[in-house]
Amino acid sequence: MAVPRHLAEQAGCEPVREFGAMTDDLNALADWLLACGVDTVALESTGVYWIPVYEVLERRGLTAWLVDARQMNYVPGHKSDVQDCQWLQKLVSLGLLRAAWRPDGEVCVVRAVARQREVLLAEQADWVQRMQKALVQMNLQLSEVLTDVMGMTGQAIVRAIVAGERDPNVLARHRHGRVRASERDIERALTGNWREEHLFVLGQALAMFDSLARRIIECNAKIEALLAPLGRHEVELGGPGKRRGKNTPEFDARTALARWAGVDLTRINCLAVTTVMTILSEIGPDLRRFDSVKHFCSWLGLCPGTKVSGGEVLSARTRRSPTGCARRSSWRR
Repeated sequence: MAVPRHLAEQAGCEPVREFGAMTDDLNALADWLLACGVDTVALESTGVYWIPVYEVLERRGLTAWLVDARQMNYVPGHKSDVQDCQWLQKLVSLGLLRAAWRPDGEVCVVRAVARQREVLLAEQADWVQRMQKALVQMNLQLSEVLTDVMGMTGQAIVRAIVAGERDPNVLARHRHGRVRASERDIERALTGNWREEHLFVLGQALAMFDSLARRIIECNAKIEALLAPLGRHEVELGGPGKRRGKNTPEFDARTALARWAGVDLTRINCLAVTTVMTILSEIGPDLRRFDSVKHFCSWLGLCPGTKVSGGEVLSARTRRSPTGCARRSSWRR
């Protein structure tokens, strides 16, 4: 960690010091910074290692800036930790770095659980693909007659297979009335080889799917509990709302999110409840961090690129905007 030389001289200490990663080391770091008269600290974003440092500094009353490591790649001289921290301190002093946007504490709490829920949904989708692979290896072409293998009909058939049923005629009777394929088509699709090793894999994949489903239910309950005290606005919901999606939480997330934001964002076309939950859990209801609508759209990755050289457009592709990625203007962490 480096501080301006004149502040270090006034405090009678060295301008560069090294600290460990334990909590008492971080508190000693905060003590040293306060003794030097520092009020703003810049941290380089490196994975999740910055989070404990950030939280300790914030708790001790220091203003912590999280800066994009890509903005300080060109360190003069031989690259080392000492060179890095001194270069970072110099760039901040000259106003050449911009702080990342870290939402308020209550938003960060909801965001952590919402991101965990997205991870579980992605992993659940992976296990669905493994089930489909096992079915195809047994030449059970269920995906040819069903749009969603893990819909009502698909789940009933897969669970019956795992339970020991092998008769295609019996399995086809699980057909829901809304399925377009006839029972005869489903029966033909379920005529396969029933190899034992693939049945074992199918059962394991189904068990993992169910386990993740229980974890997702726990996340939904946690999000509901976290959103309850954030509903500070009384909002009248207009209209019946959009049709529930497959991954929509079981609780009344639309009302909870509207009371948090002060407006029902699901009334905007193409914004489902899950999309609104993602947006609010990432940024919260306060958009004053963005200078304009254009800045917000750029942050979302919706604006085309403007890579131009010699009057020729080299690229107009929109930038990817995954959760936690760096942004040149207002990137998030």
